[in-house]
Amino acid sequence: MPDMTSPYTSTRYRPPKKDLHVTFENYYRVDLFKSILDKQLHELNSRFNEDAMKLLSLSSSLVSNEIIIDQICLLVEKFYRTDFNDQDMLHLRYQFELFNIEKSNNTKLSVVSTLSDLCRSLAETQKNETYYLVDRVIRLILTLPVSTATTERGFSAMKIFKNRLRNKMYDEYLANSLVIYIEKEIAEKFDSEYIIDEFKSLKGRRAEL
Repeated sequence: MPDMTSPYTSTRYRPPKKDLHVTFENYYRVDLFKSILDKQLHELNSRFNEDAMKLLSLSSSLVSNEIIIDQICLLVEKFYRTDFNDQDMLHLRYQFELFNIEKSNNTKLSVVSTLSDLCRSLAETQKNETYYLVDRVIRLILTLPVSTATTERGFSAMKIFKNRLRNKMYDEYLANSLVIYIEKEIAEKFDSEYIIDEFKSLKGRRAEL
């Protein structure tokens, strides 16, 4: 292992004299490690928008030692308002207050490190029935990775279709084609013969289908 305080010398090129003060530690920490770290952070920031980052912070706050109830309720009201009515939002705050106490006293709930583990522990201890609104929030947040992947898959499919269907770029045609392409698992279950018969029965055709 090289002496990390000694001057760094590259085997590929001879560094200029002004760079001779660079040590091995400086090279591996600044030029290599931090450079890669900055690139990864840039990729993550590009992949998730501001709303997605707030939802990710909501996900991490639910498995922290002490849940910040005000912050969680604000985010739930902003992103999942259609899933909770006014009465639910009021009860959600009370449930989180009780859940904070329950979480600190129940070892099965306090030792979890991920949101999926917390959801599983709630089900195993049957606390998902007591804190049903908290359980609903957790389950909604757990759909975030699926939603993100579906969106990315949709944009990827759209690029393919835009390249192959340049002369047929009507919105309805593109939307219908994208649904079939993105939801391949569902489309594979379609009965082609049934669809042909249904289409045939709609209007008389000169040619036999």
